[in-house]
Amino acid sequence: MTASAEHAPAPEPLPLAGYTVAVTAARRSEELVALLDRRGARVVSAPAIRIVPLADDAELVAATREVLARPIDLVVATTGVGFRGWTEAAEAWDLPLVEHLLGARVLARGPKARGAIRGAGLVDAWSPASESSAEVLAHLLSGAEGPLAGRRIAVQLHGDPLPDLVSGLREAGADVVTVPVYRWVLPEDTAPLRRLVHTIASRAVDAVTFTSAPAAASLLQVAAEEGVRGGVLTGFADGVLAVCVGPVTAGPLAAAGVATVEPERSRLGALAREVVARLPQRDPVLTAGAHTLQVRGHGAVLDGRLVELAPGPMAVLRALARRPGVVVSRPDLLAELSGGHDAHAVEMAVTRLRAALGAPVVETVVKRGYRLAV
Repeated sequence: MTASAEHAPAPEPLPLAGYTVAVTAARRSEELVALLDRRGARVVSAPAIRIVPLADDAELVAATREVLARPIDLVVATTGVGFRGWTEAAEAWDLPLVEHLLGARVLARGPKARGAIRGAGLVDAWSPASESSAEVLAHLLSGAEGPLAGRRIAVQLHGDPLPDLVSGLREAGADVVTVPVYRWVLPEDTAPLRRLVHTIASRAVDAVTFTSAPAAASLLQVAAEEGVRGGVLTGFADGVLAVCVGPVTAGPLAAAGVATVEPERSRLGALAREVVARLPQRDPVLTAGAHTLQVRGHGAVLDGRLVELAPGPMAVLRALARRPGVVVSRPDLLAELSGGHDAHAVEMAVTRLRAALGAPVVETVVKRGYRLAV
């Protein structure tokens, strides 16, 4: 090895190095896990839902037969994958769905639904610019598609029951047939999800990603079953970041009082970039003499290198970083250490922290405690 190679600076840590991010997705979860992993995150996969296979879904067969029972005047396609799955499933069951809908006005909630409509050989009549169910309802209630009273409207659902849209149409006198495509239920193995809600309650995860409203609702349901719903809500309020792919996904969390962040575009790549933008931004870079220090979820970035820390030293560093430069007493630090019972536990954690960092950024203030030298 050459001298220049020996003294080459260590590469900058990846943007999510030192952070733990949970993924609750069922569909395309591997893709999202890979996007976060490539950016350095420690990823926890805890599917909050599973999709009932179309071929086994007797409820979808029954809804399709109800649609076929009489002529349909209007169809609302809410998702591309859902509408496509519905028409393909009907074809597999030898049910003439597409032929039956040829005489109906078909509305698409967004561009993907519009593509699925055209792919099935149908014509899309209208689509809102906002990709919003609320705008679809406003369009229909405005009379743009004619009076609604007495008309049959098929609404294709995709996990989300869309109560506002359905009830709004029924209140206007329409005969609404809901078609639940890809119903979402709890996963067969709920152990990872049950572990996750406890992890959120104990603030041992930095961010939780959501790609569907049913997944968000499912997590809150399981938190209640585990007796930690209050702890989960407090965890989100105290720094666990809830990142949703879009406003519809955020609905159940918003209803529970959880603040969420969302990318401008409802795409997985944009969701991963939102996590990258938000997590490092919330943790300030401190200056301690000649050193820079950023305290992250399970480690610290010291002078541009990531130092991963054990839970005890990490708890001490996090407590000191909450009030940079302020002396934190040994009793206060002891309260941060799970399982610690005496001041010796604090001294051991501080000793291990200093050894791991290898830089004089933690000072002892005699008879008072410790502080970050910032």
